[in-house]
Amino acid sequence: MPHADLSLHHLSESEHPEWDAFVLDCPDATFFHRAAWQGLMENVFGHRTHFLYARRAGRIVAVLPLAEVHSRLFGHALTSLPFCVYGGIAGDPAAAPLLEAEAERIALARGVQHLEYRNLSPRHTDWPRQDLYVTFRKAIDPDVEANLTAIPRKQRAMVRKGIKNALVSHIDPDVERFFALYADNVRRHGTPALPKRFFATLMDVFGEQCQVMTVTGPDGQLLSSVLSFYFRDEVLPYYAGDAVAARALAANDFKYWALMQHACERGVRLFDYGRSKIGTGPYSFKKNWGFEPQPLSYEYRLYKRDAIPQNNPMNPKYRAFIAMWKRLPLPVANALGPYIVRNLG
Repeated sequence: MPHADLSLHHLSESEHPEWDAFVLDCPDATFFHRAAWQGLMENVFGHRTHFLYARRAGRIVAVLPLAEVHSRLFGHALTSLPFCVYGGIAGDPAAAPLLEAEAERIALARGVQHLEYRNLSPRHTDWPRQDLYVTFRKAIDPDVEANLTAIPRKQRAMVRKGIKNALVSHIDPDVERFFALYADNVRRHGTPALPKRFFATLMDVFGEQCQVMTVTGPDGQLLSSVLSFYFRDEVLPYYAGDAVAARALAANDFKYWALMQHACERGVRLFDYGRSKIGTGPYSFKKNWGFEPQPLSYEYRLYKRDAIPQNNPMNPKYRAFIAMWKRLPLPVANALGPYIVRNLG
């Protein structure tokens, strides 16, 4: 009988510590497999979750976090995991068919248009795949100065420019300064902002594993900020924002160097620069730091679609919306944004 030694389960809140203990020890699990994302999806965004796991001999051996996004504008999807760059099954490959069969059962029962796995590595080479995204990951040397030397010359010059400008990095106790910079930044790019409550909840839920670093000028002027996740020996700068003045002062270059230095001193050994769309400014910026792009395997099961959805700013059909959003007053954009972006994932 298939899977005779395995049992399938849906995660309950009381099982979060056991799930997280497994994730921490599982080599192919990521920060985005942590159990707290279940509550974040449900309580902040109102999305139904289906966090699945398999047991063998009483122990968790594989996990699959899923959340359902249902939107009139952007469709109905079951994804591992919305707002997260990595997802899919983590754990014993022998348990994958059991978990995927349950995911497909849920997808069909809920009537979704597609099922999406945000894998780091390919699993279903015959499935439709989104080729838009890559990630950038690189080892951090234990020696701080060695990391500075490893930055390519032109980009290193920008870091030194930030140092020469007497910029200062701060570890913030909350998201106030970060959100002010982030919200203004995404509005300038024509993108709705996630709610401030989401970022505050991230810091509250993940504690020391979620940290905000803000860069100011010597006079205290707010210039740039980044919210990062820490997982095992990795740091993941994940959400960022900057002021218009940041570029001229090399505040963004200084920010990422200050974060790398801080992470190195904290004992971190891998810098995950995160996901970028191929051919964009952030893609080029990360390559200029000496990071090589690694393709992400976003795989899809299409049920009520003929093609992979393209709910991203690269889609030409959103150009008019992006142009309009850039013109909105910031308070209006911040008030309306969460109602739109919660359904993008």
